[in-house]
Amino acid sequence: MKKIACLALVLAASLAAQVAREANSGYQTEEQRKQMAAGLGSPQREQTQKPGLLIREMGLQPGMTVADIGTGVGFMLPYLSKGVGPGGHVIAEDIFDDFLSAAKLKVNQAGLENVTFVKGTETDPGLAEGQLDMALALDVYHHFDYPEKMLAAIHKALKDGGKLIIVEYYKRESAMPNGRALTHIRLDMPDVIKEVEANHFHLLEEKEHVRDVQYMLMLEKN
Repeated sequence: MKKIACLALVLAASLAAQVAREANSGYQTEEQRKQMAAGLGSPQREQTQKPGLLIREMGLQPGMTVADIGTGVGFMLPYLSKGVGPGGHVIAEDIFDDFLSAAKLKVNQAGLENVTFVKGTETDPGLAEGQLDMALALDVYHHFDYPEKMLAAIHKALKDGGKLIIVEYYKRESAMPNGRALTHIRLDMPDVIKEVEANHFHLLEEKEHVRDVQYMLMLEKN
């Protein structure tokens, strides 16, 4: 009985850690992800999410190593690749094989030679220790089921003085169509900052990225 009780407690703790169930509910099957991929790869994202502006706001420089956490179908990879230049390195990470395959196809078609790929897990993006100048989490933080473990792994992968860039939707009715942000987004900006700072980062800058829709946070590892 004692073993059963202990197992139940472990399972309960494990389930409790999966804090992004609502956000991840549409990514459980390959068919669902195929539907999501259409939006993730939409040309309209260039207008709605301003990737060129984001690269400038990040302060990305030639020669840097940057990770695209949760790259999806690789929307940001051409911009990141250009930003770090031939002497830099972009690491595209995702937990889904089908998303990584789509991102690899995009990179091959564009002839990007400074991009490599890593398959991560829900708790660890699988990045080598101390290799990153920057880690980008674009529209991804609200998908972290285990934010403390992910932040610990990202912290370990960053060099001293390395930056974590988080671009997220506000938890507001107007931030996503049909008020979806109120259920899809776990935390609004002040609570995201508190959570990340509680995990060995400190905030350097916050700014609105897309008016009334998205914000950008730049945090440095402690």
